[in-house]
Amino acid sequence: MYIFGYGSLINEASRNLTGDTGKAMPAVVSGLQRYWGKTGSPVMSHLVVREGEGECNGVLIHIDDEALSIFDIREAGYQRVELAASRVKVLEPGFTIDGPVYVYVTEDVISPCHIQPIAQSYVDTVLAGCLRYSADFAQGFIASTYGWGFPRMDDRHAPVYQRVAGVADSDRSIIDTLLENFPDAFKKQEE
Repeated sequence: MYIFGYGSLINEASRNLTGDTGKAMPAVVSGLQRYWGKTGSPVMSHLVVREGEGECNGVLIHIDDEALSIFDIREAGYQRVELAASRVKVLEPGFTIDGPVYVYVTEDVISPCHIQPIAQSYVDTVLAGCLRYSADFAQGFIASTYGWGFPRMDDRHAPVYQRVAGVADSDRSIIDTLLENFPDAFKKQEE
């Protein structure tokens, strides 16, 4: 079976902090909208998806039954639903989906605020994962995510996101450039 990861699960190092998975392949799913939103953390907002127009890029992660229950715990603020394989376009030529595909969704999007802002450590984790595929993949992520205008905290030196992993200093420079040059990218919250 597979999980479609659209946030920190894109980053292999962050994903591996939860459990072992098989290969992850870049993919795009139609009919999903990705947002910045609250999921129950008292200190920060996360990425959420819900059914809707458009498409969302991420990774298709091969997992087994045991790993599914572990990832259900990691994604406790979401509801796991099955996706029709016809909605998933794997960006690796010749790959065929041979099992059910799940995604963690939310019905309601509750916008980030100054108390639960977007954490730069989480942004870095996700976009560093995207950069392992390509800068275009990272730009596609930014372009297909709603809510960049909400408050963000610069927590790079004291991360509030507990699964920061796989982020190099060179990634941070590229991430800053990508966000700076994207017209709808957010500005950091004033300290």
